[in-house]
Amino acid sequence: APVPLGRARASRAHSTPPLRGTHALIDPKRTLHSHTHTHTHPPPLSIPSQVPILTRGRALDAALAALASAGVAGVMVDVWWGVVEGGGPGVYEWDAYADLFARAAAAGLAVQAVLSFHAAGGNVGDTCTVPLPPWVLTAGEAHPDLFYTDRAGRRARECLSLGADELPLLPGPARWGVGLGGGAGALSGGGLFGRRSPTPPLRTPVQAYADFAASFAARFRPLLGTVIAEITVGLGPAGELRYPSYPEGDGRWRFPGIGEFQCYDAHMAASLRRAAAAAGEPSWGTGPADAGAYTDPPWWSPFFFDGAGGGWDSPYGRFFLGWYAGELIGHADRVLGAVKASVSAVAPVANAVAGAGAGA
Repeated sequence: APVPLGRARASRAHSTPPLRGTHALIDPKRTLHSHTHTHTHPPPLSIPSQVPILTRGRALDAALAALASAGVAGVMVDVWWGVVEGGGPGVYEWDAYADLFARAAAAGLAVQAVLSFHAAGGNVGDTCTVPLPPWVLTAGEAHPDLFYTDRAGRRARECLSLGADELPLLPGPARWGVGLGGGAGALSGGGLFGRRSPTPPLRTPVQAYADFAASFAARFRPLLGTVIAEITVGLGPAGELRYPSYPEGDGRWRFPGIGEFQCYDAHMAASLRRAAAAAGEPSWGTGPADAGAYTDPPWWSPFFFDGAGGGWDSPYGRFFLGWYAGELIGHADRVLGAVKASVSAVAPVANAVAGAGAGA
């Protein structure tokens, strides 16, 4: 079943209520679909084939025109890592998105492009599966600590752990210099030196995100600041700056459970031990043992007790939560800084922050 790729955004210049949403949809076989939900439910658009291309263009044009006539200022579109760079590291397929952006521009709509470095299919509200690029998943098989991990050792394969941000664990492109190009199939043209590297270089996740953003900017630079009004950078599950603490897709979590801390991959665990040692309290170098399970209410878990006696308000609890939140802030600084430097464009760069929720 497909998953939503974008949403309509209401115009601030109109009092007309926003429509229910504009969605582009994608399936597990890299077959990209788009579907525009309006009050009249026009037919879906599909983008079939291994190299995504838009089809049913007339239906899409009619849907975009309907949105514009209803006072919608623009559409939000997820630009999926797993679709664009799914063919291999440094191989970028932008043509379907170029077609979509051109049609939005022709309808007078702006685009908020969301660089989505997460997978869909296991989160709240997901209705289809969009995996991470296959070569990323392969790297994760060799290095499982690329993924967030809970206390029981279960991995969250929706996005990469921030603990691996600066570790060279992902393969680089097959030719030197590829990864900053702008066209579909960035391997064409020979890269900077026109030769295949004998051993493809390794990249950190932050470098991979920055290369993706640079390729996006190179391909769509004439549209930045005009048609593409904003670039939003995904920073975690569902594209939000948070941890995958409440995974619904595999049944581990149900509302209103508190979720679980995701600090048990080797890299996060090492960071916590270093922080505890630096604080002069090496015994604090592990996650709380009394924080409950995914579906527990907070009053079942001593760490979350309200008022006196709650572990969160102890010296250890304040240290741990400060470290845990600080890791997210550091992740945002690293990724947004790298993407902004790679884009070097007039379009603003933003990110999504999670709303109040269990275990965020």
